[in-house]
Amino acid sequence: MSQSGPQAHPWIMNLNPYVPGKASLDNGRPVVKLSANESVFGPSPAALEAARTAADDICRYPDGGSHALRHAIADVHSLDADRIVCGAGSDDLLTLLIHAYAGPGKEVIYSQYGFMVYPLVTESVGATGIAVPNKNWAADVDGILDAVTDNTTLVFIDNPNNPTGAYLNWDEIKRLHSSLPAHVLLVLDAAYAECVTAEDYKAGEELVDAFDNVVMTRTFSKMYALAGLRVGWAYAPAAVVDILNRIRMPFNVCLPGQYAAIAAMQDQAHLKASVEFNREWRNWVRARLMALGLDVVESETNFLLIEFPDESPFTAKEANAYLMDNGYILRHLGFLPNHLRLSIGTEEQNRAVVELLTAFMSGAGHSDPALS
Repeated sequence: MSQSGPQAHPWIMNLNPYVPGKASLDNGRPVVKLSANESVFGPSPAALEAARTAADDICRYPDGGSHALRHAIADVHSLDADRIVCGAGSDDLLTLLIHAYAGPGKEVIYSQYGFMVYPLVTESVGATGIAVPNKNWAADVDGILDAVTDNTTLVFIDNPNNPTGAYLNWDEIKRLHSSLPAHVLLVLDAAYAECVTAEDYKAGEELVDAFDNVVMTRTFSKMYALAGLRVGWAYAPAAVVDILNRIRMPFNVCLPGQYAAIAAMQDQAHLKASVEFNREWRNWVRARLMALGLDVVESETNFLLIEFPDESPFTAKEANAYLMDNGYILRHLGFLPNHLRLSIGTEEQNRAVVELLTAFMSGAGHSDPALS
């Protein structure tokens, strides 16, 4: 490639683009996709109807400030609507925070096993990413605090963690914040907050209300099941809200997304049913996989991280190939080579994947004819 044309920042060429969960097989066979932590319970019927209604107005730009959506969120969570910023998914807002508060010479801290957007965007702005090893699969508070320097500007905590499913209780979150310098912005990425059933968990609103260096981000992509519409939100101190509104793109949340998210937020009964469905099947699948001798991280999300043996023919790589041969796609992460991440599916899908893994762990080396 010629070096005489326009040149991007030199660090850009070292980036590895984000690779989403596999969604299809090369041979085009029908598959069951359990690789992307999507909610198979589905969105509220009211949200679907609202999205359809939006089609009548798609020649118009959406509300640039997501005013009605921000107030719908504020009403449900008892928040100040003026301190909410909406985005095209919560990763849009995470990206804006890194662009606003990091850059060359600055450091951003996150967990070694955490949301892959953190290191990607950190490196894209020329900042230095500091990956702290996890503790019991969640963020390590002491390790993070030890990593903080005068150059640290952001600490990201995905709580619960993706891809492990583990979480930090509220006391640990408060302990982390109380020991951070005032110049460090703590970002509590609560994408899976609606999944959590643990009583000692909080998403972060209290800290945002009490301090000027905490931001909480949320999404409609998981338990609200609006992943295809890309809607997220952040709750932040007024000064951070001002920054985000200065640098975000105008009309950054699409019209159908705003309509559907408002309706979804107002249908809390549907959300409650979705959470209960997820809790029931998450626990059921985990118990049966552990009975096979597999180590499965205790999860507060809508997925499970499964560890497979090192020895062939029972490795994660071989399990992944066996499942794909039988039409089931899980997430095989390169940085966790002994693991597969399994999204909770429908009852039928959950039972089928457990049956497949039961056959695999018993030594089966062929596809199930009934599923081929």
